[in-house]
Amino acid sequence: MIFKNFLNIKKNTSVKKDFLNLLKKQPQLFETLKPTYKYSYSKKKISKYKKFSIIRIIGMGGSILGAEAIYDFLKKKIKKKIVFVNNLNSNAGYFKVKNINLNLIISKSGNTLETIANANTLIKNKDSNIIITENKDSYLTNLASQLKAEIFEHKNYVGGRYSVLSEVGMLPAELMNLNESKFKQFNSLIKNKIFVNNLINNVAATLNLIESGKYTSIILNYDEQSENLFKWYQQLIAESLGKKSKGLLPIISSMPKDNHSLMQLYLDGPKKSFYTFFNTLDNTVIKMNNKNLLSSHRYLRNQSIEKIKQSQMLATEKVFKSKKIPFRSFRVLKRDEQSLGKLFCFFILETILLGRALKVNPFDQPSVELIKKETKKILT
Repeated sequence: MIFKNFLNIKKNTSVKKDFLNLLKKQPQLFETLKPTYKYSYSKKKISKYKKFSIIRIIGMGGSILGAEAIYDFLKKKIKKKIVFVNNLNSNAGYFKVKNINLNLIISKSGNTLETIANANTLIKNKDSNIIITENKDSYLTNLASQLKAEIFEHKNYVGGRYSVLSEVGMLPAELMNLNESKFKQFNSLIKNKIFVNNLINNVAATLNLIESGKYTSIILNYDEQSENLFKWYQQLIAESLGKKSKGLLPIISSMPKDNHSLMQLYLDGPKKSFYTFFNTLDNTVIKMNNKNLLSSHRYLRNQSIEKIKQSQMLATEKVFKSKKIPFRSFRVLKRDEQSLGKLFCFFILETILLGRALKVNPFDQPSVELIKKETKKILT
């Protein structure tokens, strides 16, 4: 992975201290980032489910976004059909999918309204079912008993948006026949000076940008297969930091498509944002058809679609630099479990360090509970 940090970073010794303290007094959820983490399921117990070729995953937010990110990012390695049920939509395509072999229902609380509604309308008597939820009395624990479903514990110390490297993300990864151990990069990364320096400098730069009034973090995503990775990141940042009138608004921008819609605003509009360029190198080679290429565009001879896209990203970075627009960039050189595990780890650590520096609790989401209570009042 090639990482470019924001330019003109001011030193911030407190971020380094926060990082060292975080390593000394690690939150319990850090266990999920390590290869020694003990899952509530065993390899033997889930082996019978790995034969299924069509799997439906039902969940909301952090219960499903990590699995979606994994599936899309590594889709070329996965030979199964995974159907994600992640919203309330009566016209969604997932209502029309037939021959589902296995339902995987995930909710930490076991009482997530949308998950209950979707499970109720989609699950058939003949289906095989796995439920991941906390070990307590809830709708899903009772449903598991009724369905005679396999049930695995969602550890209560792991918040949904931080759960991607726990049962919540790694059980789906195993059902996709991916190697879950390769995602676990924490132990090696915290010993890697380049990674640590990039992390600390990045957090310091982000704090400086926030102090200068820049609260919008725009991800310029040049890799369509990473769209759900940044939807996962969006929740992680917004839900963890959006408290006490503080926080960041993460927005995903599809590139290079948005060159033709939003780029004018990014370049010449209000200077209230900072940017993350992201791309993953693609080995698929689709070249220009030289025979049909007009002479005015000879410079495109023998060029590939991938090379054109990479060139657009580099050109945009150059223009941003000339206009002094703050940005960082990630270029992933290999699309595999290790690379994705490093990204998960980087963004989790980044979020927790930003929370500490902003003096907000990055692990709760108190205001969201208000909507849940009001919805229940309306329906009863």
